[in-house]
Amino acid sequence: MLGVAVGWELYTLTGSALDLGLVGLAQFVPMVVLTLVVGQVADRCDRRLIAALCETVKAGVAATLALGAIGGWQSKASILGLVALLGAAQAFQNPAMTALVPDVVPRPLIARAMAWVISAGQTAQIVGPALGGFLYLVGPGPTYFTAAGLFAAAGLLAALIRAARATRAREPLTLETVFSGVAFIRGRRVLLASMSLDLFAVLLGGATALLPVYARDILGTGPGGLGLLRSAPALGALATSVLLAHRPLGWGIGRTLFRSVLVFGAATVVFGVSRSFALSLVALTVLGAADVVSMVIRSSLVQIRTPPEMRGRVSAVHSLFTGTSNQLGAFESGLVAALVGTVPSVLVGGLGTIAVAVLWMLLFPELRRLRGFEEDA
Repeated sequence: MLGVAVGWELYTLTGSALDLGLVGLAQFVPMVVLTLVVGQVADRCDRRLIAALCETVKAGVAATLALGAIGGWQSKASILGLVALLGAAQAFQNPAMTALVPDVVPRPLIARAMAWVISAGQTAQIVGPALGGFLYLVGPGPTYFTAAGLFAAAGLLAALIRAARATRAREPLTLETVFSGVAFIRGRRVLLASMSLDLFAVLLGGATALLPVYARDILGTGPGGLGLLRSAPALGALATSVLLAHRPLGWGIGRTLFRSVLVFGAATVVFGVSRSFALSLVALTVLGAADVVSMVIRSSLVQIRTPPEMRGRVSAVHSLFTGTSNQLGAFESGLVAALVGTVPSVLVGGLGTIAVAVLWMLLFPELRRLRGFEEDA
């Protein structure tokens, strides 16, 4: 809901595709700056309370956006500043919530649990953008205030999670421990390959950042149509994640990972050239379905192959890779769209995603040959 409201309000204020990219950059910068800090916090503090506090901060951001919209003092600078604060809260929350999953379920069920976690998030991304788009017809204030209330409820629910007592990091805080998450991933090529594949593939294929432009200028729809476009990838992701929760991936997950990235790139190309609202919805749905397959594989690999006392730090680096691909990818899409046009930007991104997948097959054959989450070959 917040993404739809911020994107539409900012594009209405400035009419600039580059400013839509700056929204992604404003969320990305805090994530980069705080990466090494948030991992330490997630490994040394109660992960439930971290999540609850972050949701409270996000509720405050949404309420402030509402007051600014209603009071008429909202500006490009104020929106981007509040979005940066939102990004900081998300930077702390992501590794804490991801590392919390193995504290809730036993090891053999982690892959299924990650699929259910993702399906819950995708459900929100289906309902939220569509509801946000229609609420925005009334005005940005009601949309922001509704999001604030839901963030507050999420904070309360996070505090009530029942989890086994996790192993906490007890070693002294040194330069070596600060960078231990980075060193852990660098020493394990399968993890490094899967994370970097997602980084570059989604960095190039960030078409969703330009949805306000497509909705208004290319497909000729309004806030309601934008909400449906924003929900389409989540619809495909939800259906796929529920399927993976019931029928988890077995052997050949390396090849499955590469296939999903290739389909993601192809769907991006189709969306880029589409002038039909219906075809655009189908392409975005396929894009979301392909993306969730790689998400489940990567998240499960990280949690299963990381020692419990390091999961916060490793999850923080994983969040950096994911955030880089999403937020910086949004900035890249906005920048390229401002330079060469919206449609060429999306086409180049989709073709670039396909090229990255092919290149990674050659550079990391061990990932292509990966059979299972526990077994390399």
